[in-house]
Amino acid sequence: MLFFFGNAMAARAAGRPVWLFSRAKRRDWWAALGFRAAFALALLGPLLWGAFPTLHNLDPFWIEGQALALGGVGVFLAGIGAMVAFAAQMSMGASWRVGVADGATGALVSGGLYRFSRNPAFFGQFILLLGTALAIPSLPTLLAPLLFLWSATAQVRSEEDVLRQALGAEYDAYAASVPRWIGLP
Repeated sequence: MLFFFGNAMAARAAGRPVWLFSRAKRRDWWAALGFRAAFALALLGPLLWGAFPTLHNLDPFWIEGQALALGGVGVFLAGIGAMVAFAAQMSMGASWRVGVADGATGALVSGGLYRFSRNPAFFGQFILLLGTALAIPSLPTLLAPLLFLWSATAQVRSEEDVLRQALGAEYDAYAASVPRWIGLP
């Protein structure tokens, strides 16, 4: 819900739509599909497993409340991930976009969480999905962060190309001084 609220606020600040997935091509189209599938797996997988015992009986990871400490750690991580992702989204302001399109970049944001990572929103979303996988271990929730990571990596490559074309040396200097992921050059 925070993600959609943030999108509405960013669209209002930018004075134009921020949802660019409809303009996605090639690898960006696959990345957009992967993002959607990852969150659908994380949300709907446990619901389906709960509703249809045959599914969770076949899942070797489904432990149905047998690891409360792991579940607590997962809930904590999911909450931290959601907060990091939302904080990163909010600090982008009018520069926030969902997807990649030529000519649809905003000003470079390099403060706040963006001092530590060029992609803190993706980092937070990954932690949210990882926390979900720990809180509700199942095949769908374990696949979700892996699919998300693949999608984010693909989209980041496209974003970097577009930002490099639009912002030139300013983006190159930022990319040289801040890792793509937190702590990972």
